[in-house]
Amino acid sequence: MKKIEAIINIFKLADVKDRLIELGIGGMTVTEVKGFGYQKGHPELEIGPTYVSDFLPKIKLETVVPDSLTEQVVKTIAEHAQTDYTGAGKIFISSIDDALRIRTGERGEDAISF
Repeated sequence: MKKIEAIINIFKLADVKDRLIELGIGGMTVTEVKGFGYQKGHPELEIGPTYVSDFLPKIKLETVVPDSLTEQVVKTIAEHAQTDYTGAGKIFISSIDDALRIRTGERGEDAISF
């Protein structure tokens, strides 16, 4: 099993989610995050002076998939989160040793299937 973590632009979430559901991905976690990379900061206007925030709002999407679906899921996220601009995001892939569905006690891929 692989855990796929994707940091993407907020406005790309709906399309990416819809495409993953079409692939049969039945579960994902989405978190609003802030961070920076190559884009660095951008000016923020507050009451008073302008300041530079190093952190830009993004979405972190996480899902765990069977090894057999990993490349298809990664390709789908990359294709539908892509923009022509710096800051389109990153995808990280990690190995998962085991999983447990708390309600039923199912383990491994049975715990992540829907």
